[in-house]
Amino acid sequence: MDDQQKFYCYILTNNKRTLLYIGHSENLKRRIEEHKAGRRALFTKKYNVVELIYFEEFVTKKNKLKTEKNN
Repeated sequence: MDDQQKFYCYILTNNKRTLLYIGHSENLKRRIEEHKAGRRALFTKKYNVVELIYFEEFVTKKNKLKTEKNN
């Protein structure tokens, strides 16, 4: 079993694909569920940005943050 913590960078959009939201989490499934339920996600709740269109998995948080800043 892999003991390393995974980190995720993800992009959400609204149903018209006119807005993008870039986020990060250590638990992608839980975080997407929170967005869809409107919990802990004021921007995504306000603009209904809940459709996952992209995600990337990282082994280290440092790599994830570097990629997120460059996009």
